[in-house]
Amino acid sequence: MILQSALLALSATLAAAVQPLVVKDNYFINPKTGNRFQIIGVAYQPGGSAGYKPQEGFDPLSRKEHCLRDAALMQVLGVNTIRVYNLSPDLNHDECASIFNAAGMYMLLDVNSPLVGESLQNFNTWESYYDTYLNRTFAVVEAFKNYPNTLAFFSGNEVISDIPSGKVVPPYVRAVTRDLKNYIAKHSSRPIPVGYSAADVRDVLFDSYNYFQCHEEGDEKDMSHGDLFALNSYSWCGNSDFKKSTFDDLVEGFKESSVPIFYSEYGCNEVTPRIFTEVGTIYGPEMTDVFSGGVVYEYVQEDNNYGLVDVKEDGTAEILPDFYAFRDQVAKLDHKALQSMKPPSGPANKAPVCDPKLIKTKGFANNFTLPELPPNAPEILEAGVKPKPSGKLVDISDWKVTFKVTNPDGSEIENLAVKPLSNDETNQPGTNTVNEGTSSTGSAPSETSSNAAVVGYGAAGAPTMAFGFFALLAGLAL
Repeated sequence: MILQSALLALSATLAAAVQPLVVKDNYFINPKTGNRFQIIGVAYQPGGSAGYKPQEGFDPLSRKEHCLRDAALMQVLGVNTIRVYNLSPDLNHDECASIFNAAGMYMLLDVNSPLVGESLQNFNTWESYYDTYLNRTFAVVEAFKNYPNTLAFFSGNEVISDIPSGKVVPPYVRAVTRDLKNYIAKHSSRPIPVGYSAADVRDVLFDSYNYFQCHEEGDEKDMSHGDLFALNSYSWCGNSDFKKSTFDDLVEGFKESSVPIFYSEYGCNEVTPRIFTEVGTIYGPEMTDVFSGGVVYEYVQEDNNYGLVDVKEDGTAEILPDFYAFRDQVAKLDHKALQSMKPPSGPANKAPVCDPKLIKTKGFANNFTLPELPPNAPEILEAGVKPKPSGKLVDISDWKVTFKVTNPDGSEIENLAVKPLSNDETNQPGTNTVNEGTSSTGSAPSETSSNAAVVGYGAAGAPTMAFGFFALLAGLAL
């Protein structure tokens, strides 16, 4: 009995692995150490948008055994953050949130979904901004606000994909950001940042950024101002470089940002197998002054051929060559140096005042007057959603993975389990290891693939299409 009590106490201690982060100026900061935090993340949406079926009783963070399998493999991968796109506030996420927390991983969470009434439309956007939609987004906040590893919420994902959508959508995304931040301020015990995940469509990218990060004149605490700005970018393909990929243009365009900037998706698959040489640049001296890391797309293999792991319907999984290719690039980083950087001591970047002159593209919205809360929404905002979801960390008694997992060569991974971390630790390469089999890295990359993404280029060779694969489904933007 004494031993059992001691083990339970140890489990409870290990469940509080990560330190809640804060945004200070244009960086994520660990308030305990004062160090900057670099996101080394992976997109996590088993089944894709079509696989989001809350009516069947599950979403990506509601099944303990699945989360144990994936958290253990992600520890091997070396990531410290997951991005999850479609979540139901009506399901319980305590076990999965506790598993990823103990594994040393933060969660970037989208508040929207592909279902009707659960996202803003990118056409006639005013028709989708109403009380029950906001109630649902607030419920996602309620479901996840108490987990210490909830890093941020996305108020929208690629809702603006071209100039026509840029003409209509921006005031509504900024309004949802305002509404979420006001709800968090009223109902959360800690601040949780809210921001936007943009398509890397250069015709509208920097106008979107300027629209969301400026402050209304005279209001430096403007609640509609985004706390962060992220982009889904696929311009680095194969063995590219800082300039050829136009990453240099992104650094130049965001160098005066007053909020954290990071990749919410990256990982072009025009050249396969992927070699992920962009990792060294994203976390290298050319970018880390401006960017706070990124999220590789994606963990689970889908028809679009971006997966690192092929998860079968019965829960078994096969590691794909891209898994080890990405892990090997992440392992080359100096993680101690990367995660111990201090913010600069000089003056912080200041957000500009919202002004039509910030918008450079003809046809993009340059009016910063936002829609008021729709009928019934003020009451929901004030009193909170009902019934109110509630999340909390729970003890996990067994960290072993029950599903069979195999390497690319078919060899079975033995004794796979999550390795819980101590307080305030985050995952990094070497935390967890597996037997790799004989052919973990695949063959040399080829220049074409039958599943290659199609990238269009506009003026000056800038990408005009990016891939947030859950973004535009039947006119719904997540």
